[in-house]
Amino acid sequence: MGKDVINVALLGLGTVGTGVYKVMKQQEPEMPEKLNTVLKIKKILVRNLEKAAKKVEDTSVLTNDWKEIVQDESIDIVIEVMGGLEPAGTYIKEALLAGKSVVTANKDLIAVRGGELLDTAQENHVDLMFEASVAGGIPIIGPLKDSLSANYISEVMGIVNGTTNFILSKMTEEGMDYYQALTAATQLGYAEADPTADVEGYDAGRKIAIMASIAFHSRVTFEDVYTEGITQITAKDIAYARELGWVIKLLGVAKNTAEGVEARVHPMLIPKEHPLATVSGSYNAVFVHGDAVDDVMFYGRGAGEMPTASAVMGDVFAAAKNIVNRSGGFTRCGCYKKLPIKKIDDIISRYFLRMEVENKPGVLATVASVLGNNSVSIAQVSQTSKQGDSAEIVVVTDHVRECHLKDALLTFQKMSMVKSVSALIRVYG
Repeated sequence: MGKDVINVALLGLGTVGTGVYKVMKQQEPEMPEKLNTVLKIKKILVRNLEKAAKKVEDTSVLTNDWKEIVQDESIDIVIEVMGGLEPAGTYIKEALLAGKSVVTANKDLIAVRGGELLDTAQENHVDLMFEASVAGGIPIIGPLKDSLSANYISEVMGIVNGTTNFILSKMTEEGMDYYQALTAATQLGYAEADPTADVEGYDAGRKIAIMASIAFHSRVTFEDVYTEGITQITAKDIAYARELGWVIKLLGVAKNTAEGVEARVHPMLIPKEHPLATVSGSYNAVFVHGDAVDDVMFYGRGAGEMPTASAVMGDVFAAAKNIVNRSGGFTRCGCYKKLPIKKIDDIISRYFLRMEVENKPGVLATVASVLGNNSVSIAQVSQTSKQGDSAEIVVVTDHVRECHLKDALLTFQKMSMVKSVSALIRVYG
């Protein structure tokens, strides 16, 4: 059965591509026993042939011509680790149409066009796998699709961006401000030269879209995910959170509720006793709640050359086994439901407010009255400091619909006694 050799093409030889190349070479002696075949890299698509030549043993596999790969009928699996929407999207679709299975780490593409590409794979009786598109080396796509498939999953949430978790960890553990922590992340290679996708929550938003689609069997795209980053979080917010027994983390949250799917990424206060509170540095962790399994947590390296390569090669091995056993081509989009997406204004949460107000009698009572008139109940309020004619107060609300809190904030903007709302952070739970 199957083939003695399965030819593979690799698209991209950057950080992840280099890791994939290394893992494939390291695993060659084990392949006959693990796969009942051997994987051979026949072509590697690169932009700069001279630069890539320094990374490979055999330079004859290098090419900058996509046609050499897509038109080669002997190539069975294409591994895409280029990133970005294009030309990766075109290459993946053309590979699927040519009858080649595809393994990708491309969260940007899967979060936007995953449904279309899965349909293309099914129509052409090949596999499309994307474990590495979420949480690096942590296995989460496979468990959601297979191991936990007998559950009604109501929530998937967690820390799915290592850059922002590193920054917030530095601010929490070492007292750095945001820019100091960002500089440290950049120097260590955790943050890109342009960190926007990470610090504004876009990277995590794409991952939440992918996980929500699989967990809830209903298509969620990146555009459906409300995203808010960490750039406004201050050392003062971190300190107040600590005093209240909380830790601030950038969380991705997807919930399957009776009113529709919640899909959002934003900073949140979580109790210091929560397992996610201790997830530090560049590590990721994902919580899943199912009706049968209850709570399970997946933890590990969320990015990096070798952890991501591990996830990529796990999919490559799975695709190779399917080819050997002639059982491939059953990839399909599991989004058989069409659940509505809840707007952020309809989300119910608790909130942490830090406000600068006039330092005079009656202000706290007025603030409480405005919140109450807008259906916002207060769980806790305290004056934390005062200086001259200004005072700082912290308010923690009970569970409230976000639109009601926004109505209260609009009222505060019109009041001279409220100088500013310095922080608005949601509270998990």
